[in-house]
Amino acid sequence: MTINEIAVALSDRFGDRIKDLNNEATDPWVEVAAEGWDEVALFLRDDERLKLDSLCDLTAVDYCEPDPKKQAKFGHDEHLEVVFHLYSFVHRHRATIKVKLPRWKDGVVGELPACPSVAHVWAIADWHEREAYDLLGIDFTGHPNLQRILCVEDWVGHPLRKDYEFPKEYHGIRN
Repeated sequence: MTINEIAVALSDRFGDRIKDLNNEATDPWVEVAAEGWDEVALFLRDDERLKLDSLCDLTAVDYCEPDPKKQAKFGHDEHLEVVFHLYSFVHRHRATIKVKLPRWKDGVVGELPACPSVAHVWAIADWHEREAYDLLGIDFTGHPNLQRILCVEDWVGHPLRKDYEFPKEYHGIRN
């Protein structure tokens, strides 16, 4: 099944929750709204035509340009994306799904944006979601154990955000 056929199956079932399709990219993708993403994920895994039963990777990207001199040429609205790379062992096809999020929930700096967890759909998502939470500050709602996985528990902030300012000192250790 091609990414176009997958997008049609998703649009037929979920309508306007399917936000965009880019089939001309090196890795074609479908954008899905964050609200109800977990329901779409179950469909991707369970529908007989799709059977995208393997989550190969989940990552997040920060589209932010903190340098004022470069902002005019940046070419994107500032946002975060969660990217899911899926594979069907049954049908041998792939899909890349993107969920676009605001950098901050309701525009309030410090309030983490939310994306429904899919750890109940693909078990491996548990670890990937924890990493995206820890490093980029995405709140995976419904996650069974959303806590830091790489940074120490008392670390402040999310160090892979492009506007993150590294502390000059941590527990008496100078940077």
